[in-house]
Amino acid sequence: MHTLYDSDTFSVTHLAAVEPDEAPARSAEAGTTVERPLLLRHGFEIVDKRSGKELYLDGSWAELFQQRIAAWQINTPTEEEVEDTLAQYAELAQTPLTIH
Repeated sequence: MHTLYDSDTFSVTHLAAVEPDEAPARSAEAGTTVERPLLLRHGFEIVDKRSGKELYLDGSWAELFQQRIAAWQINTPTEEEVEDTLAQYAELAQTPLTIH
């Protein structure tokens, strides 16, 4: 988990997929091999601090957001441009932040 951006209004965190172990897991019973799921996904959590809501992007949404980040690494945007982009994503946010 890596915080990519943190301001007074937004926070963006990248949650990276964890690679499975190279060797398959062994079951305690009869030494059989157990297959592990191979679905490796990463995502981005965007927190709108103004509204107290968060949005989790995964799948194709995460890929699109990753492309945006890659473009930002080539052509460094202003803080205003980043905030405007995050505000557009934040319009989709429905999940209220809660303390666990």
